[in-house]
Amino acid sequence: MQRRIASLSLVLSTLLAADGALANERGGVLGRLGGGNSDRGLAVSAGVDAVRGLTLTDAQLAELGAQAAQAFDRENRVAPASHPQAQRLARLTAGHQGEHGLALNFKVYLDDTLNAFALPDGSIRFYAGLMELMSDDELRFVIGHEIAHVHQGHAKGRFRTAYLAQAARKGVASQGNTAGALAASDLGGVLEELFKAQYSQRNELAADAEGLAFLRRHGHAEAAAVSALQKLAGHGGRGTDAFSSHPDADRRAQRMQRQVARR
Repeated sequence: MQRRIASLSLVLSTLLAADGALANERGGVLGRLGGGNSDRGLAVSAGVDAVRGLTLTDAQLAELGAQAAQAFDRENRVAPASHPQAQRLARLTAGHQGEHGLALNFKVYLDDTLNAFALPDGSIRFYAGLMELMSDDELRFVIGHEIAHVHQGHAKGRFRTAYLAQAARKGVASQGNTAGALAASDLGGVLEELFKAQYSQRNELAADAEGLAFLRRHGHAEAAAVSALQKLAGHGGRGTDAFSSHPDADRRAQRMQRQVARR
């Protein structure tokens, strides 16, 4: 709490030093990430972003997540409803769009990457490479895992981390150096930071546990939780959102095997 207050005090000092320019701020949530045309404008924007990073409401995080989902969907080849993998995901997620009272939506990206990710608004995306690797029940485990990141608030925390990182980069940009100049891309900068921000070990293990609970709750093979992690371990267990490298997928598979055995 003391660190949070100290950070907020530092940000407020930045804002006060910027001659009250905060009053001129306009635009939507992600549109307001911009910092104007001057070094002073960038410094103000950095302070504004950092304050928001500390005080973002759930509704604001959901709005940010929805806009991020739209941006990701524009940058990737979204499988049309007629595509076999889109039809498969629709079948596997049927009846789960309201899991835990959430408003979830699912799409497939036609890309060979072994990846899946969730955003604060309930948008969950799967890459075709991961889907091709997994059986139906293994994918159900991943679906439960990603739903957990939304349900337990992990996706919100991760987005807040990315938002603060973008604010810090804008602070660098206000000094006029080359590294900071890249930070003025606003939404792109936040999305870039989003994929740098990893879930904590506690978050990943909690999502694994909820993924297993998802299989149990809906009557699917619990062993699929183990085999899904083993498959990722066989591919290095890294570079995926659903199966972060800390702890590694092999250790997580062993942990899951013990949980299934106790059942």
